[in-house]
Amino acid sequence: MSHRRAVALMILVTLLWSIAGVVSRYLESAGSFEVTFWRSLFNALALSVALLAMRGPALWRGLAQASWPLWFSGFCWSVMFTAFMLAITLTTVANVLVTMAIGPLITALFTRLFLNHRLPARTWMAIALAGVGIGWMFWQEAHSGLSLAGTSVALAVPLAAALNFTTLQHVGHRQVDGGTAARQDMLPAVLIGALLSSAFTLPLAYPFRASAHDIGLLAMLGVVQLAIPCLLLVRLSRVLAAPEIALLGLLEVVFGVAWAWLGAGEQPGASTLTGGALVLGALIANEALALRAREAGGSDRDRRGRLPGQGADLVGKIP
Repeated sequence: MSHRRAVALMILVTLLWSIAGVVSRYLESAGSFEVTFWRSLFNALALSVALLAMRGPALWRGLAQASWPLWFSGFCWSVMFTAFMLAITLTTVANVLVTMAIGPLITALFTRLFLNHRLPARTWMAIALAGVGIGWMFWQEAHSGLSLAGTSVALAVPLAAALNFTTLQHVGHRQVDGGTAARQDMLPAVLIGALLSSAFTLPLAYPFRASAHDIGLLAMLGVVQLAIPCLLLVRLSRVLAAPEIALLGLLEVVFGVAWAWLGAGEQPGASTLTGGALVLGALIANEALALRAREAGGSDRDRRGRLPGQGADLVGKIP
């Protein structure tokens, strides 16, 4: 695959991710937990078909024999899938996407805390600036009397994502350092996450109130907005540098806010725009500097630690 084609496909991935907010605004009667249940269920069905085609019957044997990192990663995916849709039903699309955008920086911080990866000064500055942006959003919502529930639930997405990709980094480095020839296949963790999310929300979704119209939209989200872009991203990660993927992934925030504004009349508030500018500015500056350092040859620390924008930093972009 050429670099130009990979970039075009990554932009398509962010477009697919970004439609969840505006589509959810056209649901007729489905409640928040029911929305999450149906989207996760259809995501699980689509991933089952795709992974069975890719792995064959060995897929289910691999799940049964998998070690704890795969199941822990699956649990983190389930939190991400569940919290995202719940947050969308509780607050604006812009608030959710801006809150999720801090995922790469939380991941960098977690790798410092749990894996002892040293962070460059630029990443510490970006974490501080993004924290100010999110803090500003929370403070403005509380000051104006708005409910903090939606933004608080949305915060679970980047936190779970950071734990998820810190675990994946730990597994990858352990296998490399230990000379393991075959890497553990972590892609089925996405399927586990979808299955767990649908199982967790099933009791809370009852009694079902979704119309046929709602189920059709949620089926589209499960397949088009989650399953397809997740599988595409795995393929693109072999071609694009991770800082480049992280930068392109920020388009989800822009696209998502634009869809909600144009398609559902959901105009972002001033506090969201201010906080979002701080978060996105910190991410763009951090990732651009990382990409520049990588192009110049980088250091062994940047290559091994994948900081601040390599594989671990892709988290938070996948709701």
